[in-house]
Amino acid sequence: MSKRKLTGQVTSDKMNKTRVVTVTRTVRHPINGKVISRSKKYHAHDEHNASSLGDTVTIFESRPISKLKRFQLATIIQKSKTDDTTRE
Repeated sequence: MSKRKLTGQVTSDKMNKTRVVTVTRTVRHPINGKVISRSKKYHAHDEHNASSLGDTVTIFESRPISKLKRFQLATIIQKSKTDDTTRE
């Protein structure tokens, strides 16, 4: 069985070795046919704390690491343009 790979944006990096990644997808509404966006948040394991807020990342499904973490960080596709030194 292949593991799911998802691409999304890091929306929280306040936990140690954990990132919250928001994955947005577009679906067609079943009745009126309008294209709408749906998003879901996943907790992903980031062993080296490499990603930061706003980064676009790829995550993959893995064994359960904790109560909520079922994904691991695969690659950082694009770093965010925000400056990390101004953040407290």
